[in-house]
Amino acid sequence: MSKPLKQIHLAAHFPGVNNTTVWSDPAAGSQIDFGSFAHMARTAERARFDFLFLAEGLRLREQGGEIYDLDVVGRPDTFTVLAALAAVTDRLGLAGTINSTFNEPYEVARQFASLDHLSGGRAAWNVVTSWDAFTGENFRRGGFLAKEDRYERARQFLDAAKVLFASWRGDEIAADKAAGVFLRDPDAGRFAHRVDQFDIRGRFNVPRSPQGRPVIFQAGDSEEGREFAASSADAIFTRHGTLEAGRAFYADVKGRLARYGRTAEELKILPGVTFVLGDTDAEAQEQALLIRRQQVSGQTALKFLEHVWNRDLSGHDPDGPLPEADPLVGENTVARGRASVRMFRDPLATATEWRALAEAKKLTSRELVIEVTGRQTFIGSPSTVAAALNEFVQTDASDGFILVPHLVPGGLDAFADTVVPLLQERGVFRTEYEGTTLREHLGLPPFGRPGATGGAVAGTAAERTATAS
Repeated sequence: MSKPLKQIHLAAHFPGVNNTTVWSDPAAGSQIDFGSFAHMARTAERARFDFLFLAEGLRLREQGGEIYDLDVVGRPDTFTVLAALAAVTDRLGLAGTINSTFNEPYEVARQFASLDHLSGGRAAWNVVTSWDAFTGENFRRGGFLAKEDRYERARQFLDAAKVLFASWRGDEIAADKAAGVFLRDPDAGRFAHRVDQFDIRGRFNVPRSPQGRPVIFQAGDSEEGREFAASSADAIFTRHGTLEAGRAFYADVKGRLARYGRTAEELKILPGVTFVLGDTDAEAQEQALLIRRQQVSGQTALKFLEHVWNRDLSGHDPDGPLPEADPLVGENTVARGRASVRMFRDPLATATEWRALAEAKKLTSRELVIEVTGRQTFIGSPSTVAAALNEFVQTDASDGFILVPHLVPGGLDAFADTVVPLLQERGVFRTEYEGTTLREHLGLPPFGRPGATGGAVAGTAAERTATAS
């Protein structure tokens, strides 16, 4: 008996201005104008995607003390954009990244509960932490938390938010005009929650929303991130873009669920991937090379090399060999707020490896950066890309994908028009939405059902009042 086909989950990431977005392309539009967000959201909904995802940056990244103008130069507030998108879409999920290091559970829970009401049950929260004091300087508390402390805060933050979401059962509002009774339960929304990070009590002022709480996303490939996702998340984003790496990650994270009383279906694994389409595979490969050269200009190549060399390379020729000088090793870095800096924990070893690669392949500095920062995960004709996506999902390398186009706002259009119909013909992607909420799109159990993520039936006294030493 053959194994039933898994359904593919698809989402779109609005990338913003960064060095993978070809902002200089004639087809590129505004990264901030609401029309760009609306265009991509409507395209995703037309293609029956699960959700649109917005990342968030809490500080502009700098290099050499100056704003790096080929990276994110502005990001409107996540909740404002998602609330506006709720008005121009009907079924598409709306996912936003909100930081747990520099916010408080009550305000975030209130905002997500409001978004879930406004959208009719389509809200999702990507729970992240902040890793550097540079970002923390934008906030009154400043500074940063050590890695183990910020993950612990994130866990406690999410637990506190769940208590708030569960403080309304959903049946408290009678609105009986004849009897003059609005609330059946005068104790609605009461909560108390005391743990190391939070000691809060009061009344949550947003009644239970359509999903009970937003779908919880988490991004992180670290040991702490994987464990956090297994214990608390509905979906995890990952960087793994190859079959072998994807299968290993998939097996590892899904294998952690049982000890939290969860099944494999309760956590979706969704790698972020890029794509380049062409009428033929050869044409797509040619187009991918062109896009990579657009993404990695000479200026961008030097900025990237500075992450490793930790010195000013503005006078270096990007079309020449790699710098002869070795990287400067130390606590101070010329690039601030860049996650990629953390990837190169041993810059001397990285430089040695890159020099060997450049010599072996006769690469210039710019060509080397293009080589080591390859971004296009799926390249080919629509049929080739559809087959590759399907293989990932059917062989348990992922449950679906977060698609990151290189153009805003129309970078998703060709995929929606050519690849999606092929997936539908294979019977692995929906032709119509079957539900109205994001939890339904993702095939997740309702929040509050015994065995579902979040524990026992929402609204019980235990959930509404929680304390811990």
